[in-house]
Amino acid sequence: MNQQTLLGTFALTLSLTLTAQATTKNEILVKLAAPISVQSLSQTMEAAGLKAEPVFGQWVKIDLASTKTMAMQNRIQNFLNSSSVIYSQPNFKLNVFRNPSVTSAMKAQAAVKEDIDPAAGEIRDNPAIPSVPSQTAGKDPQMAKQWGMLDNGVEAAWKINTGAPIIVAVIDTGVDYTHEDLVGQMWRNTKEIADNNIDDDNNGYVDDIVGWDMLSDDNKPYDMYSSNLMDILNGANPGHGTHCAGSIGAAVNNSKGIVSVAPNTKIMAIRFIGDEGGTTTAAVKGIKYAVDNGAKILSNSWGSEGEDSENPDENKMLVEAIQYAMDHDVLFIAAAGNSSRNNDTDKLKAYPASYEHENIVAVAAIDSANRIASFSNFGAKSVDLGAPGVKIMSTVPGSRYQDAISEILGANWDGTSMAAPYVAGAAALYWSSHPGKNFKEVKDAILASVKPIAGLTGKTLTGGKLSVEELMKK
Repeated sequence: MNQQTLLGTFALTLSLTLTAQATTKNEILVKLAAPISVQSLSQTMEAAGLKAEPVFGQWVKIDLASTKTMAMQNRIQNFLNSSSVIYSQPNFKLNVFRNPSVTSAMKAQAAVKEDIDPAAGEIRDNPAIPSVPSQTAGKDPQMAKQWGMLDNGVEAAWKINTGAPIIVAVIDTGVDYTHEDLVGQMWRNTKEIADNNIDDDNNGYVDDIVGWDMLSDDNKPYDMYSSNLMDILNGANPGHGTHCAGSIGAAVNNSKGIVSVAPNTKIMAIRFIGDEGGTTTAAVKGIKYAVDNGAKILSNSWGSEGEDSENPDENKMLVEAIQYAMDHDVLFIAAAGNSSRNNDTDKLKAYPASYEHENIVAVAAIDSANRIASFSNFGAKSVDLGAPGVKIMSTVPGSRYQDAISEILGANWDGTSMAAPYVAGAAALYWSSHPGKNFKEVKDAILASVKPIAGLTGKTLTGGKLSVEELMKK
């Protein structure tokens, strides 16, 4: 079927009168055969009352909520079965990996209604993006609580090289871009003039100064903290992205808070996960935005662990987006998952960590005693190395710092979500110090510099933990 015939068929199909009220939202992602234009097809669908949106390459998202008659459903099905469609899939749900210590706390106490962090109630969503502030030099007072930074010998690593500016995209729940330890570290889109409501750089995003919110479709990818433990367990945004960003690139020697692995990092904030999680569409948009706007490393502490009946390994659009990153020489750092599963063999393995792209570095979590965390996924073939992921001190919204979400309940900042940013920071420090290398050489250097530990023997490809100091000797 050629493009003209296809569009004519859809115009006829979608000219039906739609009167019934949709009761469910049913989005599908469709990859069209070339040279069919996703823009033209989407416009035709929209004109006929069916929501459609070009997403990535030859992929289009179709909202079937308005297909209220059996006749229309049959016509849509015939289209999906035609030679014009290469592949179709659900718009899979994705989320940050559930914090294991929060889950344990909830098992011990069935309902927690009170705020666990009353100060968070003072934080307001989507603040204005501040300008870059001046910094006061001085020792970072919280570094002593950062066992992972001490274990990795970051100060010794900096004596070798502190690196140069490099963009790391935190693709997550957003970042508190006003945080005292992050505001000066944020990527700034110098091709865009702030607050003029014009897409100055013609990248499809208006006033994208520090990144983009793929959920709200605005230029404020802010990480709104939830202070109620029950909300957090049910999937609310708990400041997750801000915590990840701090480990990667918080300011160093600014007399505030913590240190990070790579102090010259420029943090690009991509928000695609909210209180109800995120979707493949939002994740793919975030990946493409980051790659197209100069990020060299993507930090991804999210995914799917087969917790529903859908098969996340069939998420072909996400697979293609990661390939897009690889084709553009971009590293994809991924959390291995928090379900104590074997990503080599378990049917419910974690994705995207378990995809086989060469640019993926899959990270398990270890504790301060060099043991693999009890919750951490593992895999002698599919998980590359371990990094600090238990009781991790880092930034949280409101210019605050935490290693515990609730001391009373024993709910810490635990997870492979916390481990992956350490590796993203290490990649940033090393790559910016060796700008002539490609993603494969950077990955190889990270894996070749691990310190072997008994806790990871047979559990990861390298059998070792991240060592930033040894990496910088490479």
